[in-house]
Amino acid sequence: MTNRERCAWAGSDPLYVEYHDREWGVPQHRDRRLFEMLTLEGAQAGLSWLTILRKRKNYRKAFSGFDPAKVARYDKRSVERLVSDAGIVRNRAKITSAIRNARSFLEIRREFRTFDRFLWKFVDGTPVINHWRSVAEIPPSTELSTALSRELKTRGMNFVGPTVCYAFMQAVGMVNDHTTGCFRYRELK
Repeated sequence: MTNRERCAWAGSDPLYVEYHDREWGVPQHRDRRLFEMLTLEGAQAGLSWLTILRKRKNYRKAFSGFDPAKVARYDKRSVERLVSDAGIVRNRAKITSAIRNARSFLEIRREFRTFDRFLWKFVDGTPVINHWRSVAEIPPSTELSTALSRELKTRGMNFVGPTVCYAFMQAVGMVNDHTTGCFRYRELK
């Protein structure tokens, strides 16, 4: 796999390459996975994604395997436990946001039966296929990510600005933003 052309952002770190090659841009429909990625993208705000990938295993443990029902029940003691957990980003605002977002996530799921159904309506159930030749062409946000951000905020979520939402949409395959020369672009198209 080392001789395959990849998106330039994948670099050479084995963890990043693995994430790029197997996960980024693959359409996701399982609610728990969607909650995980939404939480991790919010935690990443202002940091590198590689930092979050390196802490992902710890996040899964600290946040009950990203079970939104369990996270929604976290209380002040839970917040204090998480703030002292060196295995995750110990930002109190991001931690309390993840808990608040879990509660909103469950409300959305009650309304739509699945979060997946709510989420994928923003792209009419089909990934948007972009045609970027270089990473420099990829925008930090789009009208779609702004609309998703607005809707999530209206429903009580935070750390879900248009840029975070666009990164989330890319990660869960709502948009294919692999560059056109990347082998994954063709595989996911």
